[in-house]
Amino acid sequence: MPDKSAPEIELIRAAYAAFNARDIDAALATTTPDVAWPKAFEGGYVHGHQAVRAYWTRQWFGINPHVEPISFHREDSGRILVDVHQVVRDLAGTVLSDQHVGHRYTIEHGLIQTMEICPPPLSGH
Repeated sequence: MPDKSAPEIELIRAAYAAFNARDIDAALATTTPDVAWPKAFEGGYVHGHQAVRAYWTRQWFGINPHVEPISFHREDSGRILVDVHQVVRDLAGTVLSDQHVGHRYTIEHGLIQTMEICPPPLSGH
């Protein structure tokens, strides 16, 4: 399975790197045009590149999140569950949250179709 999942894992790694660099165009280039993305601090989802761009832009006016993928787990459904170390700071640098979370990705046609926030994988710690 490593050969099959390697391009998808590299795609997800690239998405995190672009997000952490605040390179919205590069991050969106890893997703389908109709991507479904969770509004982590608001609830619900946004759909499509323009809505994700607006959500991230609004989010970064109030907080400074950094998400680092720790491990990748292919699920029986074909989705990929990522154990993520997430540190959220306010704009002055004060840590608001430092935790591990799970991000579950659905990949379609070589791009991220959906990301869900869920508990981290148990084997991740």
